[in-house]
This record gives sequence, C-alpha cells and structure tokens, in this order.
Amino acid sequence: MKVIYTIIIAIFIMFIITFSLENTIPIQLRYYHFFERWIPTYMLIFIAFLAGVIFTGFMGIVERFRMNRTINRLNKTIRDLRREMKVNEHPPYIEEAGKTIKTSRQEIL
Repeated sequence: MKVIYTIIIAIFIMFIITFSLENTIPIQLRYYHFFERWIPTYMLIFIAFLAGVIFTGFMGIVERFRMNRTINRLNKTIRDLRREMKVNEHPPYIEEAGKTIKTSRQEIL
C-alpha cells in the first residue's frame, strides 16, 4: 500500500511541475486602481486551488463539530431513556419452597 501511495504522490508532483513549466505566461490581476499585480498563470490557478482546499476543510470541520454535538445530544437522550426504563421495570419474583414472593428493588440491591 505504501508503494501505491508513493507512486500516486510522485505522479501528482510530476503533474504540478510540468503544469508549472507549461503555464508561465504572466497575467495581470487588477482591482480598479487599488491593486495591480502581474503573476504567472500557474500561480493564479494554484492559489485558487489552495483557497478551495482551505474553504472545504473549514466546512468539514464545522460539519464535524455539528455532528459531534448531535451525537452527544442523542447519547444523552439514550441515557435518560434507559434510566426511565430501569425505574419503570417490574420488580423480580423470587420463589421459596413453592411460594412466590414479590420483592422490591431496594431489597435485592
């Protein structure tokens, strides 16, 4: 598995290198007259890709926190329902020499 992972990483790095070498034409980024900058095409594409990765990671973290909160709330509900079931269950019956005796929970514990 490590070999496959290494091969995939090597192919990805080769793609990045060849893409960067083929797309070196500078383009001008301009925002009215406040911002004006020349950068290579590959740099613009990599920055956009990185911004997408960061945004997606942030959204994944937010979703994970939301799911953990839901899981904790549901676990609390399960605990409360189990406690309620234990309180409402019938006390056990004990048989002694042919007699059936109904005992309370406190006597057994």
